[in-house]
Amino acid sequence: MLIGAALAAALALGRPAAPAVAEAQGTGNVPRIGVVAVSEPASPTEPNLAAFRQGLRDLGYVEGQNLVVEYRYAQGRTERAPELVAELVGLKVDVIVASGPTAIAAKNATQTIPIVCVAMADPVRFGLVASLARPGGNVTGLALNVDTKFIGKWLELLKEAAPRASRIGYLHDSNMGLPGPDLAELKSTLRLVDVRELRQIETAFAEIGKDRGGVVVSPQPFFFAQRSRIAELATKHRVPAIYGFRAFVDAGGLMSYGMNLPDVWRRAAAYVDKILKGAKPSDLPVEQPTKYELLINRKAAKALDLTVPRSLLLRADEVIE
Repeated sequence: MLIGAALAAALALGRPAAPAVAEAQGTGNVPRIGVVAVSEPASPTEPNLAAFRQGLRDLGYVEGQNLVVEYRYAQGRTERAPELVAELVGLKVDVIVASGPTAIAAKNATQTIPIVCVAMADPVRFGLVASLARPGGNVTGLALNVDTKFIGKWLELLKEAAPRASRIGYLHDSNMGLPGPDLAELKSTLRLVDVRELRQIETAFAEIGKDRGGVVVSPQPFFFAQRSRIAELATKHRVPAIYGFRAFVDAGGLMSYGMNLPDVWRRAAAYVDKILKGAKPSDLPVEQPTKYELLINRKAAKALDLTVPRSLLLRADEVIE
């Protein structure tokens, strides 16, 4: 009766009803979810988490009223993920939302709490799910494509933007234990540059700049956390670079091609909603990216003395002046 009354009142006021699960808030049974963000700063204005919050609001959830959200931030240090996930497990949250490689830590920490992964690379290969269509177990969410074919697309776009760049380097962190492409397949077309700490990034850009080369930057959390510094180094050493996420371009990088990360976070809210309403992760198919965005920063191109071909500018989803 209470749920029916709440629904009728919401319809009468012309706004969506809050989820039925939240009706228990009067007795203190407000659902609690935990979010482990691999790189994002603890700020309500961060675009990915802002999109996730908006997704929750669109579904009728209001933090602090009919939903409690516990946030934990790894600040790009994936080795902290087990510790952060353990805190959420200890709080007995109803759902864990894990970004990128923190999904592996979450899966290792609990086989019972539902886990919604955001931008997880190759989830089948690394044992997070049995299959994309039928995940099985307690993990589901949204996948991230980073295979040799996709890296080839980055290489193609970068060469089109900077045809005079010599051999292109692929910046990656082999210490992360992250899912990714078979690097052996890339050796014939890319110079593999293994980077594990900030000073190595600086050295890599200095050396590539001397060789008049270019860079494809792996979409790994370590680099995401250092995106502003990476953009600065690329400009300083006149190294054209392409990235997997828009955030690098917003930080001053030349160009990016990849999925819209805030949109993926927004869609993760729908998984949380379904699970809180009784759905099992094992029955919720893993989504794969269907739309990719190409962004070009003309200001960065000018700083690099590059004239981006008009044909490439016309294909871009957005050109930042």
